[in-house]
Amino acid sequence: MDDHANVTYITLDGHVEVNKYRYVYFVIMFIAYILIICSNSIIVYLIWFHQNLHEPMYIFIAALLVNSVLYSTNIYPKLLVDFLSEKQIISYSACLFQFQIFYTLGCSEFLLLAAMAYDRYVSICKPLQYHTIMTKTTVSFFLLFAWFVPACHVLVQTILSSEAKLCDLTLKGIFCNNSIYKLQCVTSRVITIFGVVILLDLSILPMLFILFTYTRIFIITYRSSREVRRKAAQTCLPHLLVLISFSILTVYDVSIARVDSNFPKSARLIMTLQLILYHSLFNPLIYGLKMKEIFKHLKRLFCSAKMI
Repeated sequence: MDDHANVTYITLDGHVEVNKYRYVYFVIMFIAYILIICSNSIIVYLIWFHQNLHEPMYIFIAALLVNSVLYSTNIYPKLLVDFLSEKQIISYSACLFQFQIFYTLGCSEFLLLAAMAYDRYVSICKPLQYHTIMTKTTVSFFLLFAWFVPACHVLVQTILSSEAKLCDLTLKGIFCNNSIYKLQCVTSRVITIFGVVILLDLSILPMLFILFTYTRIFIITYRSSREVRRKAAQTCLPHLLVLISFSILTVYDVSIARVDSNFPKSARLIMTLQLILYHSLFNPLIYGLKMKEIFKHLKRLFCSAKMI
């Protein structure tokens, strides 16, 4: 316990042989962070710069990629500092802030994917009404809803956690996620109930809506021409791949707080690194290669760069 000037510090005990491999960890994660920033930012730039990409589907993709950059920025800088530090510690207030941002952006991901599913449903199943339904106002509302509602939900958990009494100051992780509940002397019933509400409202219900929407799309396109089926596959498959990837990581994150303390530290570290590494690199790769219009502009960008 390091308690100075009424500041409570938490020890991040999820690192494995950090003193021995600190520079290896640092170089690998620094390269990963740069790749995440660059790959996501390039596609966001292409969507912003090219007029023909100023459509709801691409705006939602850009929002999703901005979400990935913010998600990574919430974790990587602190993680890189920890690799080079003698002690891996964080103040409890900073830990709660990281917790707040981590789950706000994580829940926003599901809501953005739900908005994208609805956009694809209207585009493919109600093409004549598409421009009437998916207006700038509608898109702006979806974006605001996707970020504001999770922030408010998670803020309640953060406030409740800030008032909880701590009996343990060693966090079995490398950043602050729902493992912070294990630090509390007693996890209040209110925190547990509201956690279930958040999981239901911001993860499970959006996921069910997405699955229902894509099921409707596939049923309708199955009865349509081959060209319609091809178009549906081109635009829906990337979203489904991203959904599956993020859902698997979410299941892990939800379960990590329930994992027994005897669970091998190295295995826990590897799984945690997957949580913060794969998805943020996976998104721009999927949308850059699978979305025809984005790939076309991406190809032009790199071809013109080679000619300079």
